[in-house]
Amino acid sequence: MNLSRHAEQRSQQRGIPRLIVDWLERYGDERYDHNGCTLLYFTKRSLRDLERDVGRQPVRRMWEYMRAYAVVSSDGTVVTVGKRFCRLNNN
Repeated sequence: MNLSRHAEQRSQQRGIPRLIVDWLERYGDERYDHNGCTLLYFTKRSLRDLERDVGRQPVRRMWEYMRAYAVVSSDGTVVTVGKRFCRLNNN
């Protein structure tokens, strides 16, 4: 997955490792944001799938990053990354 320059800067500023962005792409749930982009984030189900594939210990070591999200444009480029501080609305 390609990261834009902005996403690389935000990832560094917010301390989100590239591994987490890769896991979001592979295991994260998707939600369309109605602006042409897709939001990737972890849910209980996606974290279970991640633990099944990579093991419980690696996920526990990276637990502080499991509230991370990535915004992906329609061409597949990660626009930005961040950490959620509240739940996502179901609309």
